[in-house]
Amino acid sequence: MDLTALYKVSYGLYIVSSAAADKLNGQVANAIMQISAEPPTVAISINKQNLTHELIAKSGKFAVSILAESTPMELIQKFGFKSGRQIDKLADTSYRLGQTGAPIILENTVGYLEAELVNTLDGGTHTVFLGRIVDCDHLGDENPMTYAYYHQVKRGRAPKTAPTYQATAPKPTTSQLPQYQCSICGYIYDPSQGDPANNIPPGTLFADIPDTWCCPLCGAPKEAFVAL
Repeated sequence: MDLTALYKVSYGLYIVSSAAADKLNGQVANAIMQISAEPPTVAISINKQNLTHELIAKSGKFAVSILAESTPMELIQKFGFKSGRQIDKLADTSYRLGQTGAPIILENTVGYLEAELVNTLDGGTHTVFLGRIVDCDHLGDENPMTYAYYHQVKRGRAPKTAPTYQATAPKPTTSQLPQYQCSICGYIYDPSQGDPANNIPPGTLFADIPDTWCCPLCGAPKEAFVAL
């Protein structure tokens, strides 16, 4: 069974956020869909281990910020591979509190919606939250980021708490240069592509990358990489 067939299922990339007892948090999510038009409702799938899950369960409210294609990997790294129990993800992020009290991300966001919880479904590792939309708006005209774009263009991976996470290691590219894989998130450093966003030009061998360089996806240090 080839689980990569699931990559063909259409997804977007979003930041789901909530607030409860003066605590704000958000996380990257892709399993979001509209369920009905009248009343307008959406379903989101959130890992039970995540702080955002705890806040939604307590408050019964959540917001979804729709990310643009130009969203930098740094923002995805912070909201997708860091825990809100360890850092304040919103400390240096532009946001405002919405009608529900949940934070709406204003950076690289083309639109948002807010919802009040109406039902839940136990999905094993995840809970499916069904919410009635109480507010939504456009924030920009750029194309929203699809999950395929995130994988194919951004070269992103899914965190272990994502519903689409696959434990099998990704295949290396066809490059003839030695490649290295992050042992934390699975990101593959391909010397033929380099990491231009972090001043590593194409053609730079992994051994020649400065020791201060970190994984552009999850922030893991260089020593967390292993040769493929």
